[in-house]
Amino acid sequence: MTAKTFTSGRIREADYDAGSQQLDLRFDNGSILAYKHVPAEVFRRLCSAPNPATYWEDRIAEEYPKGEPRLKKAGAPGKSLSDLFREADDTDGTDGSGS
Repeated sequence: MTAKTFTSGRIREADYDAGSQQLDLRFDNGSILAYKHVPAEVFRRLCSAPNPATYWEDRIAEEYPKGEPRLKKAGAPGKSLSDLFREADDTDGTDGSGS
């Protein structure tokens, strides 16, 4: 995965996975958008654009289908699969037997 950090403008970070051709964009407000089937050349041009946000609006936003972001929101703690699938008795301190 290739990453690019931007210091100005609305886009703060761009991550590109050449294998899956997915582009994840993190914005200054913390939102993250993902786009599928993005060619590597489009990522390269985004990274070298004078205004990456304008390039995104003109060349990416409506051209490529949205995907599921791999990036996590800034400051948002990640949950592991065990957190997501924890049984009820693990969360309330009981053994789940009802006694």
